[in-house]
Amino acid sequence: MTVILVEGASDAAALEVIARRLRMPTPRILAVGGSKGAHRAVDSLPGERIVGLVDAQERTDFARVIEVVFVCDPDLEAELVRALGTDAVEAVIAQQGELESFRRLQRQPAQRLRSTEAQLARFFGGRSGNKARYARLLAEALPLDRIPAPLAGILAAA
Repeated sequence: MTVILVEGASDAAALEVIARRLRMPTPRILAVGGSKGAHRAVDSLPGERIVGLVDAQERTDFARVIEVVFVCDPDLEAELVRALGTDAVEAVIAQQGELESFRRLQRQPAQRLRSTEAQLARFFGGRSGNKARYARLLAEALPLDRIPAPLAGILAAA
């Protein structure tokens, strides 16, 4: 079985949800705690076929030790936001009862001139556990015909 290495829990959560929704066997996914953990993880998996999913900025860390790497541009959350559209993402936030919290963030002086996508990135990264929770929720809301290419690619490779 192929092992999928990902940077963190949010990447693993999104892939697990999408695999389940596609009725695929759950792939073996290993979150390595950031791109720098790829080397250690690969060393601990001798003889395994390994593929990786990584953010664009950390691509080199994975590519040094993994032959097949799929890249999220610039990261997983942005891929999901583009696939869903900001209105659908805001609807997911509203379903969680957190739309007013997001609106408060948008009104902050440092956020006012930023794009909605950049504001969403800040919102997802602003609370402990939020990235993984929203990765799961956005993957649940994602139409199966709009799965971002890096996620579809790595699941097909697994």
